[in-house]
Amino acid sequence: MFGASNMRINVPYCFIVLISLSTCSVAATEIVKVAKEQRKLYSRDDYIVSLLELALANQPYQLQHVPVHPHQQRTLLKLSQGDVDIHWGMTSPDREAIATAIPIPIFKGLIGKRIALIKDDRQNDFTTIDSDKLKQFTAVQGHDWPDTKILAQNGYRVKAFAHYKPMFTLVSRGLVDYFPRSVIEIQDELAEFKPLGLAIETAHLIHYPAAFYFFVNKEKTALANALQAGLTEMIADGRFDKLFDDYFAEGLSQLNLAKRKIHFLENDYFTNTALLQNKALWYKK
Repeated sequence: MFGASNMRINVPYCFIVLISLSTCSVAATEIVKVAKEQRKLYSRDDYIVSLLELALANQPYQLQHVPVHPHQQRTLLKLSQGDVDIHWGMTSPDREAIATAIPIPIFKGLIGKRIALIKDDRQNDFTTIDSDKLKQFTAVQGHDWPDTKILAQNGYRVKAFAHYKPMFTLVSRGLVDYFPRSVIEIQDELAEFKPLGLAIETAHLIHYPAAFYFFVNKEKTALANALQAGLTEMIADGRFDKLFDDYFAEGLSQLNLAKRKIHFLENDYFTNTALLQNKALWYKK
């Protein structure tokens, strides 16, 4: 049996140990500020967040969504300023200079496969035209989107516009001829803007090499490495493709991509052409 003198506890020491353990626990989880655009969110947005969460699931990060204006270039600049840590968008040399690009195409290259939203009474104007005639029609695109430069580079007429929603109105009022949208987003957008009298054009597909990347604050090297490692692991074990198919396979099957006339465009703003050789990264159905 121990006497009281043998049971002395160094209270200050224990208190310091407990505080240290608590501090270590808190420090082990880093808050990651993820940009969240203040607009109607579609299934493609849900897919990106799910992909991000799975890629970082076993890493010491806690995602915190930060509201941002739906203006791509402005949000990417917030990365360089430290206001957000992760955002996503179509890549270009200018954007890769602002933030660290994770060179894994989030949409497996389908961001560069474009179908037109048109007025619902104009399909006959598009059905039999060739590339030269399509170039004479006027498209609308965001003023800071890489797509705007790509279309112009290939001789297409493009009206650049600053705001997202009014672009659909321009089509419905006949102020432009069409609005090229990615095959992974056009159906959700039609569902929202169909009351404007819009429809999905049925005969054509514009295709250029392009990639939609996660972008990470350049100061967050460990985060960028962890995200790339997590995405690479998901590709290797099949979870990437499964998640992609869960969100998009049904919709893509309804667009009759194989039966459309394809207009191949060059993209001088996609510089990582070696990435195209990695077949596991790209949509191949």
